[in-house]
Amino acid sequence: MFEKFKKSQEYLKKAYTFIPSATQTFSKGPSQWPTGASPNFIEKGLGAWVWDVDGNKYLDHLMALGAVILGYGNEQVNREIKKYIDSGVIFSQMHPLEIELSEKLVHLIPSAEMVKLFKNGSDATTAAIRAARAFTGRDHIIFCGYHGWHDWYVATTSRSFGIPDFNKELSHQFQYNNIDSLRSLIQSFPNKISAVIMEPVGVEKPEEGFLEEVREICTKEGIILIFDEIVTGFRFHMGGYQSICGVIPDMSCFGKAMGNGMPISALVGRREIMKLFETHLFVSGTFGGEVASIAACCKTIDVLQDENGLAKIKFYSDRLCQGIRELIKAYRLESYMDVKGYSSRSILTFLPQRSLSVEEMKTYFMQECIKENLLYFCSHVPCVSHSENELTFSLKALDMAMSRFSQSIKSGDLLDKIESKVIEPIFRKA
Repeated sequence: MFEKFKKSQEYLKKAYTFIPSATQTFSKGPSQWPTGASPNFIEKGLGAWVWDVDGNKYLDHLMALGAVILGYGNEQVNREIKKYIDSGVIFSQMHPLEIELSEKLVHLIPSAEMVKLFKNGSDATTAAIRAARAFTGRDHIIFCGYHGWHDWYVATTSRSFGIPDFNKELSHQFQYNNIDSLRSLIQSFPNKISAVIMEPVGVEKPEEGFLEEVREICTKEGIILIFDEIVTGFRFHMGGYQSICGVIPDMSCFGKAMGNGMPISALVGRREIMKLFETHLFVSGTFGGEVASIAACCKTIDVLQDENGLAKIKFYSDRLCQGIRELIKAYRLESYMDVKGYSSRSILTFLPQRSLSVEEMKTYFMQECIKENLLYFCSHVPCVSHSENELTFSLKALDMAMSRFSQSIKSGDLLDKIESKVIEPIFRKA
């Protein structure tokens, strides 16, 4: 396989010289892909397809970790970006587009009364935590899910080096769909919890009444409820999952797909909390009002609404997930893999075996999909550009990969057929 990825391997060798881990984003890095049996560097994209630096063409379902919701190189968004590039993308004072986008978000998102714009999800979640602490006068936080790279969250992971210990003492994790785990933490730190921050939904469906109980408890205890909708916003619903479940948080964080790949995120929330950014908090960035990304976001919203984009994604994804389930059943692999999640965000999971780890099975399966020119991360966050042609291509490629996976299980030589290092978890269990 090496010759197929010759340029990728050359770039990777050079990247290690100048870039820690050879990547800016862990999920894109060589430890997360079957390096040597997959591309490492992508050169261009169009619609749902990408080309690597060696000229190989692939269908993509990860879509830049979910950041591209319309498709690579969307003409309408690109025209809008170019229009503003020609007149300048950042200035010494504000730009009217900041108001236009903020007004759009307030109209779309139930919890939004005021808006602050940032460049990535970690900015938004950390600004939310600071605001909650300032508003309540309390320091402790409770979280559920993944929330970015800043100290208050990463202190609780295996990559906590460089973070003062007190951060770990102030951050506490509760279990999704386990309301008692939340109550227990609140009781352990009475009148000390400033915020509960959580992804309202992941690949696991919230049990009936769970989110409502979280809201009720937070209200009763004077705790700020923050929904991290970095992934769910603009994908499950234009107004986020809160628009579906009807549970309204005090603040919400949006990002990922907002700008169809342009760097932008937002913190929205109740006016009385957001006003603290005027009077008590210093959260400021030179590029928060960068115009090209704001223009991209405004146009992305318009296109999604005008073209009924989320309905198209759901229609495609439902058939993709059903097709994968049928393949799993056809190859009798129910004890090895499963599809979980929603049409907006689903994953192919692997079930641990006595002789095979999840990472080993995933590495082999990704490798075999890539042989079929399907750039597959076992995660499905499709875009509007995924259509009938892409569905047919995907299921054919997955059929081929699943056939070989099944054969290797029967023959017991799956490990021998892995042509790269086995992928590694980003966060290791203690």
